[in-house]
Amino acid sequence: MIQTSSTSGGNLLGHIVSFGYLLREMGIPVSPGQIVELIEAIEHVGLLHREDLRATMRCMLVLRREDLLLFDAAFEFFWKKALGIDLEREMMQMLLPQVKIPRRQLRLPRRQPVADDADATEGQEREEIEIQLTFSRDEALRTKDFAQCTWEEVQACKELIRRMEWRIQPHRTRRRRPARAGRLLDMRRTLRQSWRFGGEPLTLSWRDIRTEPRPLVLICDISGSMERYSRILLQFAHAISAGLGDVETFVFGTRLTRITRQLRHKDIDDAIDAVSKHVVDWSGGTRIGEAIKEFNFRWGRRVLGRSPVVLLISDGWDRGDPELLAREMDRLQRSCHRLIWLNPLLGAPGYEPLTVGMQAALPFVDDFLPVHNLVSLEQLGAKLATLGTQRPPRRQRITTTRGVQ
Repeated sequence: MIQTSSTSGGNLLGHIVSFGYLLREMGIPVSPGQIVELIEAIEHVGLLHREDLRATMRCMLVLRREDLLLFDAAFEFFWKKALGIDLEREMMQMLLPQVKIPRRQLRLPRRQPVADDADATEGQEREEIEIQLTFSRDEALRTKDFAQCTWEEVQACKELIRRMEWRIQPHRTRRRRPARAGRLLDMRRTLRQSWRFGGEPLTLSWRDIRTEPRPLVLICDISGSMERYSRILLQFAHAISAGLGDVETFVFGTRLTRITRQLRHKDIDDAIDAVSKHVVDWSGGTRIGEAIKEFNFRWGRRVLGRSPVVLLISDGWDRGDPELLAREMDRLQRSCHRLIWLNPLLGAPGYEPLTVGMQAALPFVDDFLPVHNLVSLEQLGAKLATLGTQRPPRRQRITTTRGVQ
């Protein structure tokens, strides 16, 4: 059977319990019952190698396919980097006949009282592991540039993006809705209800201004210079489309393509596959001005009619005419409630928007924000939730031939 003391270095049980707590902190649902069943399975199956333990834990503790990558990253971090233990020796000592402990002791405590120096040392090790985990998950991954992430880290970032909650500040419409109290008297309902009292208006009915979420339009650059970011930003587009609902999404390189319908797939892999089949100019050149012009003249009336928020995601590298870009950005800004340019290069130290495309577009951008890591996406979410009802002050150019262009 198994003992819980750490004598002779054999404390695999304690490490397993701590590992279960670690998985819970990372968002993988692990119950105390699963830990009990895992320990019993190890006793009956018998483990001699590290991969045997990994396979058994994956089988017993992971219930969802999307958690497998997170589990592998946690296993590698905890059993190799964090503890640095001789896992094979620990497993052999665990399998020796020892005293069986009651089930009620197999819980996942956050903190255990220390009775002596050995227990205090173990508690300090557990605390250090928790601190390292918090930094690794909540700081290192959140602040790491998407372009520098490994494949495993990109998958973890995609999962965290999927779990983000998105909200855009509602706006007041011209429509009215019934209300218990308000400043607008609903005369029609008041007169209709007065019929029950012989025409006497004994009760008053009110109306209030209806509010609804402001629409969102996403225009994302998928040219060659954005290749390091475009895939994960499509995950962002999929997540925000599912979170807000009223979202129109377009991508562009040398041409503009609407992908709103393709992103309606609930599964992100199916959505990305559909987008890949529909878009023909992946990782090519960039003509931002021509793409914005096509959007303004082909889709503007359809998707800009309710004064939406427009997110334009691009690094600003443009091979087209800067005058055309400036003119179309001016037109786009005047057609929407807020125009936000998201540039993944803005998060790099010392970056300055010196490219011709950025210089032409910036005078017509309301907000210029980075979009290079998870923290920047969180800041964007906070920005969208607190936009306000008034448009920001704008610098717009006016021509004299046909009025405002």
